[in-house]
Amino acid sequence: MLDAGDWSAIRLTLLLATITTLFLLLFGIPLSWWLARSRCRWKEAVAAVVALPLVLPPTVLGFYLLLFMGPQGWLGALTQALGLGLLPFTFSGLVIASFLYSLPFVIQPIRDAFVAIGDKPLEAAATLRASPLDAFCTVALPLARPAIVTATIMGFAHTVGEFGVVLMMGGNIPGVTRVISVQIYSHVESLHYAQAHWLSGGLLLFSFIVLLLLQRFRPQAGVWH
Repeated sequence: MLDAGDWSAIRLTLLLATITTLFLLLFGIPLSWWLARSRCRWKEAVAAVVALPLVLPPTVLGFYLLLFMGPQGWLGALTQALGLGLLPFTFSGLVIASFLYSLPFVIQPIRDAFVAIGDKPLEAAATLRASPLDAFCTVALPLARPAIVTATIMGFAHTVGEFGVVLMMGGNIPGVTRVISVQIYSHVESLHYAQAHWLSGGLLLFSFIVLLLLQRFRPQAGVWH
């Protein structure tokens, strides 16, 4: 059965996934729109940087985040100067690492949906004197809603299942950075296989439900072919 440490890891994981997903949507939707519509020559370079976590080992990303946010890093020096301390091995550091690692899983479906919309619906809105912001809010966002739902599910699920980057960035601090994946690792390391089975089985069921939900929105989103 699950013990107090397991429930603490579950609560922390759900909190991390919820906060991370909110930031992913707030940042990812505008960035996806820019990547889909911009003619800037640097657009593809930005898209490549965003997509790096798809091919980069999570331990590599975690390692460089540690350096960047550590006492010798630029961001670490800034947070210390502001009296905020260091971000590694804190919940805030986990949010940043999870945000960067899950970003391409949110950007890709939303960007593809915005590209699929094309120019005609936006041009029709412009003939009705809609401003670019009005056209985005009343035309683009509703048409891309299935893809946004897909991205939300994927961003949340991917954050729940993270291991390498959260272990590198957050370590294994109970109640602070010990999420479900790290808790399973701790159980296996301690040969507590029964407790590892309970958490692993829960994640397996969660993953199955996520895949069912993605199948539900797949036809409307126009992505994931």
